[in-house]
Amino acid sequence: MSNFLKEFKEFALRGNVLDLAVGVIIGGAFQGVVNSLVQDIISPIIGLFANQDFSNLVITLGGVQVKYGSFITALINFIIMAFVIFLIVKGMNKLASLGKHEEVAATEEPTTKVCPYCCSEIPISATRCPNCTSELE
Repeated sequence: MSNFLKEFKEFALRGNVLDLAVGVIIGGAFQGVVNSLVQDIISPIIGLFANQDFSNLVITLGGVQVKYGSFITALINFIIMAFVIFLIVKGMNKLASLGKHEEVAATEEPTTKVCPYCCSEIPISATRCPNCTSELE
């Protein structure tokens, strides 16, 4: 039993698990902000065109209410959340790429060559290898 608890403790206190927990908590708080934006600002503005609260739009079919306004509100929530997450990931990728240097050597002309006899690196303009003294073409 103590081995099981030790393994669980190692799992729960791993960096990735803590990062995931923080992300879920921040995501839940952000979802509340987006829900408020859509329900309190965007839906009423769209509702101006329908002359009622947009999230309360309903169609009754055979005695059953189809709440399409609520579905469209949820769809708007999803689109906003997906767009913001896209922007965050794009920004993080850009920040990560700033630290990496692109290989410039591939675009520059070589300044050295390899001696075919002793395989040492020599200046490209050399006509004789300084290591093995072989004549180069």
